[in-house]
Amino acid sequence: MKKLKMLLGTTSVMAALLLSACTGADDNQTPKENTASHTGHEGMNHSGSGEVPAGLKEAKQPAYPVGSKVIIHADHMPGMNGAEATVSGAFDTTVYTVTYTPTTGGPPVKNHKWVIHEEIENAGDNPFQPGDEVVLNADHMEGMKGAKAVIDSAQQTTVYMVDYIDTKTGEQMTNHKWVTEDELSPAK
Repeated sequence: MKKLKMLLGTTSVMAALLLSACTGADDNQTPKENTASHTGHEGMNHSGSGEVPAGLKEAKQPAYPVGSKVIIHADHMPGMNGAEATVSGAFDTTVYTVTYTPTTGGPPVKNHKWVIHEEIENAGDNPFQPGDEVVLNADHMEGMKGAKAVIDSAQQTTVYMVDYIDTKTGEQMTNHKWVTEDELSPAK
């Protein structure tokens, strides 16, 4: 257990350093916003435990069932776009982009992809709408859990948890949360 914690800590530090050194253009950002501090992907937990929030329902007929080989078409972080992945979970929910100010300080993170309905405090049964103010229970990134956020967009869809190899570092990422169905295609 001690070795695992040390490995996870080292991996997190290395990922944070790599991400802070890299910047990538985001179609939703103006050139002024195209900095690592504004993309909000430094401190991102690329790999996860595989645990899902209470109440999250497995997809009954996902386009990509668990075990499917897919290609990721998303650039939430460097090394993701174009990566071959294996689906490790498929869930039906409402997925949101959010803007939030990290609890650890720093500038707001704009249009963060993705937070699911079950990762929002006191979510209830009805989806949130753009402009709604919420508190995040997600901990995908440092300073996210407990942060106040504004919903930027909402979409009912299937979200996927995936395992993939980072195309920049060659590092294995497991149980990455979340990728939407329209960000995937079948692997050939």
